Amino acid sequence: MHFSSRTDIEAPIDFVYAALSDFEAWERAAMRRGAEVHRTDKLRAAGVGMGWHVGFRFRGKDRAVDIRLVGQDPGAKLAFTGRGRMIEGDLSIELVSLSPKRTRMVLHTDVRPLTLAARLFLQSMKLAKGRVQTRLNNRMEQLSTELQTRFAASRSR
Repeated sequence: MHFSSRTDIEAPIDFVYAALSDFEAWERAAMRRGAEVHRTDKLRAAGVGMGWHVGFRFRGKDRAVDIRLVGQDPGAKLAFTGRGRMIEGDLSIELVSLSPKRTRMVLHTDVRPLTLAARLFLQSMKLAKGRVQTRLNNRMEQLSTELQTRFAASRSR
């Protein structure tokens, strides 16, 4: 199952890429929301090969997923793969500079089932694809607003 979304951000591409590739901040944000996050790699610097094991509660059950950074084009793209017990998927975030102070962020995700139960779950998601797409678009807009606010705050200092 494939989803994609895009949003425009009133901030330069370098600022947006730096915020998206601040992996430690994303780890802290996930932990604040109740997830358990553990690094699975031994890399000293951020880059391709970084990995995380993330445990969280979803729909009343404990879940876990292993995430790996598989592609990185500084200033332009981040690509991840994830694999859980029942589902695996890919996620890519591409950035395009529209002007010196405006960036378009495009997200693509593809989720594949590994079990029959996951296949049924994804089938139910297909039936509700409009609602799922709307939630994804809303989350992208929230992220856009947050990044714009951070950029404005960094400019006022």
